[in-house]
Amino acid sequence: MNAVIDRLRRTTDLVVGEDDLRARLESGRPLRIKYGVDCTAPDLHLGHAVNLWMMRQLQDLGHRVVFLLGDLTTRVGDPTGRSETRPVLTPSQIDANAASLFEQVSLILRTDPEVFEVRRNSEWYDAMPVAELLGLFAHVTQAQLMGRDMFRERVAAGREIAVHELVYPVLQGYDSFAMQSDLTIVGSDQLFNEQLGRHLQQRLGAPPQVVITTTITPGIDGRAKQSKSLHNYIALTDSPRDKFGKVMSIPDTLIEPYARVYTELPLDTVVALGDATGPAARDAKLRLAAAIVTRYHGAGVARAELKAFRHTFSERSGPSEMPVVIVPSTVTTALDLLRMVRPADSNSELRRLVRQGAVTVDGVRIDDPGEPVALSPGAVVKSGPRTWHRIERE
Repeated sequence: MNAVIDRLRRTTDLVVGEDDLRARLESGRPLRIKYGVDCTAPDLHLGHAVNLWMMRQLQDLGHRVVFLLGDLTTRVGDPTGRSETRPVLTPSQIDANAASLFEQVSLILRTDPEVFEVRRNSEWYDAMPVAELLGLFAHVTQAQLMGRDMFRERVAAGREIAVHELVYPVLQGYDSFAMQSDLTIVGSDQLFNEQLGRHLQQRLGAPPQVVITTTITPGIDGRAKQSKSLHNYIALTDSPRDKFGKVMSIPDTLIEPYARVYTELPLDTVVALGDATGPAARDAKLRLAAAIVTRYHGAGVARAELKAFRHTFSERSGPSEMPVVIVPSTVTTALDLLRMVRPADSNSELRRLVRQGAVTVDGVRIDDPGEPVALSPGAVVKSGPRTWHRIERE
């Protein structure tokens, strides 16, 4: 039992109800582990996977993960981390996102029926009479809800809070009672909602769930947490090559936390990797990238990606194949060119790449976004640590 908790503690930030967790593990009864997802964002990244790997460890000991699709609460809209009200999704969008989420969690979690169960919270909410719902709301006070930082901040800023946003934490909390959750493993941004789940379980006569919050690391830019909108994340569905390349792009300061949270490397190895400086830091990143790729794709794939990376970067050669972009003659500046090869990025992001010295044309670094560029036939543009394009003129 202590070994189980010690293993989980490697990626744990906070445990609410640790004595309860010890007692339940000692009982020998399989735990019901709540894994609730809001079906708004179907892209999972390594940050999400921290929770999933902890659940997988418990599955391997015979405990059951209940994959709870918040289809009803998705229609309400989780206000977590939002300064404005979320748009409401259609049922077809929710179903499509749910299918994508299931496919991604299956990359880590076991899905055999003995240790995996899928539920939707519409099962109990669609059948709940209004009187019963109002009775549920009676267990939570306005002061409890307004204790949440994000709600206070929106009020202070003069931004509206819709009533359905206020009740969202109550609905998510009741999920824990309805599905008989023993344990939930979440990011710290969900702590308020899951503690409310403990509160409602106690008020409704059930044992309160244990809440574990996990370590959050910055995205690959070393600043904000991983986010699709910031282009600073490593997706579970990224190819082995993309995972490897993205890890190699992180600041040296992230080597130790990434190795600790995203791999199973021995802790003494983790410390040694984090202590590496200068040229040794690059070797440490290679070890880290290989460990992450191994975890998701196997050791053989990791060895192949390590070899490919060394060939591409250490020998200063570009990849044997790269996308071809047809560039009109009206494209004359570096910024114009970058808009063509990276159309999804904003002008500010493109200028940032130039300022970082991450843009070259045929090996010559571009220092000014407004700099004129002369493009020879088949010119190679490198933008960022792992992106190449071959240019052809119209």
